[in-house]
Amino acid sequence: MSEPSSTDPLAPRGFASFVEARQRAVVGGGTEEGSRYAFGADLAMLRTMRKMKPLELFVATFVRANKELLRNQYLGTTVRVGPTQLPRIHRIAKECAEALGVPVPTVYVANSPVMNAYTFGTDEDSFIVVHAKLVDDFTDEELKFVIGHEMGHIQNRHVVYGTALQLLKGNLTLLLRWAVEPALLAWVRRAEITCDRAGLLCCGDLEVASKTFLKLACGATRLYDELDVTTYLEQLEEGREGLGRFVELFASHPYLPKRLRALQLFAESELYRRTLGLDGGLSMKEVDERTLAIVQVLKGKDAAAAPALPEG
Repeated sequence: MSEPSSTDPLAPRGFASFVEARQRAVVGGGTEEGSRYAFGADLAMLRTMRKMKPLELFVATFVRANKELLRNQYLGTTVRVGPTQLPRIHRIAKECAEALGVPVPTVYVANSPVMNAYTFGTDEDSFIVVHAKLVDDFTDEELKFVIGHEMGHIQNRHVVYGTALQLLKGNLTLLLRWAVEPALLAWVRRAEITCDRAGLLCCGDLEVASKTFLKLACGATRLYDELDVTTYLEQLEEGREGLGRFVELFASHPYLPKRLRALQLFAESELYRRTLGLDGGLSMKEVDERTLAIVQVLKGKDAAAAPALPEG
C-alpha cells in the first residue's frame, strides 16, 4: 500500500482528521469507505427505525416526558463529575470527548457494586452514568474504553432509542412492550458493536479493551490477574450450540465473547490501523460482513443483508 496522500482525511493529522471527516458524515457515521467506524448493520437498522414515523414519534415523546425525572433522580442520588469533583473521571471523559470530537457530556458516578455504565437522555441532551464498581476495579485506560463506548452512543445518535428501551422495561403494558421492544432490542445489539469500536478508538489499545471485557465477565477482583483472553474466546464457539443460545434474542447486548471477537476484527481494519499510524488492514465492508456473522443469533441468515435483520 502506498503512503497516504496529503488529501487523505485520515492521514495527515491522524485521528483528528478522522474526526473531522466523521463529523461531516451523515447520521450514524455515514457509509463512505474510510470515513466511518459505525457498524453497518447498526446504521441500516437505525435508519429503518427512523423511517417508521409512529415509532419515531412514540420514542421521542416518551423519552422527553421522562428525561427531567431521570435528571432529578441522578442529581439527588449520585455525584456529578466536574473539574473539581472527581477530577480523575472528568479528565478521562474530557480525553474521550476530544478523541471522538464530541462535547464533554455530563457524567455521574453512582454508588453501585454492579459493573455497569450507561447513557440516558436525548440526542441533543445526554448524560452518562458510571457505577462505582468500575471506578474501583478499572484502570484509567480501561475506564477510557468504557466511557468512550458510552460517548459512542452520543456521537452516533443512539441515545433516544437506547433510553426508550431502558424505560420500556418498567413503565409500559406488556402488550405495548411486545409491539415496540423487539425492534429496539435487535437494533441496540448492533449499536453496542459500534460503541465498542468507539471505546477502542478512545483507549487505542486492544489489550486494554479485551481486559475490560474479561473483567466485566468475571467481576471477581482477586481473579483478574488469572484471566486469559485466548481461553475465554473458546466459549464463543461452544456458546453457538444448544437451545439456550436463543435467550440472547431477548438481551440488550450481544454476549461478551461475541463483542470481544468483533472488536478484535475491527482492530484489523484499515481504518483503525491508520489511527495508529500503521498500513494495511481489512476494508470496513469486510469487517462489517464478518462481524455480522459473529453477532447473529439465528444461523442461516445472510450476513450481508444488514438492513433486514429481524433477529439478533
